[in-house]
Amino acid sequence: MRALVWHGKEDIRCDRVSDPEIEDPRDAIIKVTSCAICGSDLHLFHNFIPAMMPGDIMGHETMGEVVETGSGLNGSLKKGDRVVIPFTISCGQCEQCRRGNFSVCETSNRKKELAEKAFGHATGGLFGYTHLTGGYPGGQAEYLRVPYADSTHIKVPDGMSDEQALFLSDILPTGWQAAMQCEIETTDTVVVWGCGPVGQMAIRSAVLLGAAQVVAIDYLPERLSMAEAGGAIPINFKEESVVERLDELTKGKGPEKCIDAVGMESHVSMSHPDSLVDRALQMMMLENDRPHVLREMIYVCRPGGIISIPGVYSGLVDKIPMGMAMNKGLTFRMGQTHVKRWTDDLIRRIEEGQIDPSFVITHTVGLEEGPEMYKVFRDKQDSCIKVVLKP
Repeated sequence: MRALVWHGKEDIRCDRVSDPEIEDPRDAIIKVTSCAICGSDLHLFHNFIPAMMPGDIMGHETMGEVVETGSGLNGSLKKGDRVVIPFTISCGQCEQCRRGNFSVCETSNRKKELAEKAFGHATGGLFGYTHLTGGYPGGQAEYLRVPYADSTHIKVPDGMSDEQALFLSDILPTGWQAAMQCEIETTDTVVVWGCGPVGQMAIRSAVLLGAAQVVAIDYLPERLSMAEAGGAIPINFKEESVVERLDELTKGKGPEKCIDAVGMESHVSMSHPDSLVDRALQMMMLENDRPHVLREMIYVCRPGGIISIPGVYSGLVDKIPMGMAMNKGLTFRMGQTHVKRWTDDLIRRIEEGQIDPSFVITHTVGLEEGPEMYKVFRDKQDSCIKVVLKP
């Protein structure tokens, strides 16, 4: 089969690789009908996330049709079923899964010893996302083996298109969880840093959850226009002061809820000296990530507020103002998304027309064009916000 394969930093190729096979009775094989490039795939593209190996298959936003099932699925899946595959692999039976904490499943990470060294305790397995999370082949391919398939799938309702359903795999529930973690009240100002795909979903989630006003921060006109179309007040951080504008919008009190949809790769800018320091520390291997957005959120957030972090961080960050956060009494909530916790509600909202996740798609191409689209997505060329691949 064809698949997008990681060969090293900024080197992804469309290769011929072996077809996946059933390895466990709870496995299923799906023929991929749609997959996507995620912003967090760029962290792997840049080799910022450790434990990628040449030959690893990329991708964790995938859907398709079941073509083969293991003997242990007990009728939960059958050939011909249309399914979305959550990026978080969950056994459905361990203590964390029973609590709905699917991204920290105690069973699905098949390389626990490696993960425990990095994280203290192993998290769940993820598709196409380094050997710290199991080293599972990803879904930017013609076929995908789904372990624990009786638990790790979302059945697609009749009449729902691939474009409407695909993002149930990651970015829609990720944006939704980011907003839900904020415990939004009708008097709240919710601010979203980063208007990429996850940020766009967080913006619309905050609007659906009844925030008094939603503010979107970015510098790309096409992203800010999309955010404004979704009900947000845009701030271009290259053209105006974020601090001053938020002060004006909240009458000096600061936003109650802040969402970091940027994560480890904050934009490096002369107007943000801390980002220049972060870049220098990265070059000297003294820091993993650039947490400018996290610092700015802590500074502007209203005392007693909530900071929600769906953006990916890979390791060590420097000069986080913990004294400021502690004295302001801020609450931090973060983590990989517990996808299946949210999908029943989100499917209902899609069917009722409350949200159509396909709005974020700007490019649809064949799988063989994937390596080039990684560069287009990275460089934000051609107003690219979200790429869907059709194997």
